[in-house]
Amino acid sequence: MQSRALEMLVGLFVCLGVAAVFVMTFRVASLDTVGGSGQTYKVVASFDNIGGLKPGSAVTMAGVKIGRVRDIAINADTFEADVMLELSDSYANIPEDSNAKILTAGLLGEQYIGIEAGGADESLQDGSKLKLTQSALVLENLIGQFLSSQGNDDGNAQLASAIGKLADSLGTSHSSAAPAANGDTP
Repeated sequence: MQSRALEMLVGLFVCLGVAAVFVMTFRVASLDTVGGSGQTYKVVASFDNIGGLKPGSAVTMAGVKIGRVRDIAINADTFEADVMLELSDSYANIPEDSNAKILTAGLLGEQYIGIEAGGADESLQDGSKLKLTQSALVLENLIGQFLSSQGNDDGNAQLASAIGKLADSLGTSHSSAAPAANGDTP
């Protein structure tokens, strides 16, 4: 009789241990809500290319996590990726003309969305759409662009553009002459 009670007690502790592992896994994976209050609002941003961005990825502003990517879907009309961002209500005063960039943590790290504040008086609301976006930098595309530029007379301008895009994705500053070399505006 006593061994049966001991087996039940051990089984209970094993179940509690498994539950604790699940809770820790979700917390480490940042699947819990953002912010202390748990209240959020949703904003949509459209991108030509999201690279390796995934639901659950961080949304930051000035290096501070303010939300996460909730969902990613293809827009049937524009064939762009519509990314649903879930932002904490603590940051409800973000200007509506802010822009969103898909950035990479390090050279080959995970991708996240960085929001840069605009200057408008109006703030983003639940259901708003960010109009200014910058797609992910895909390293394979840059390498292909570099290799194809080696045989062209226009290769230096393409190389300068590729280096400028790489510098932008890494968060470093670069000369505005690099993007202007191929006709892009900074």
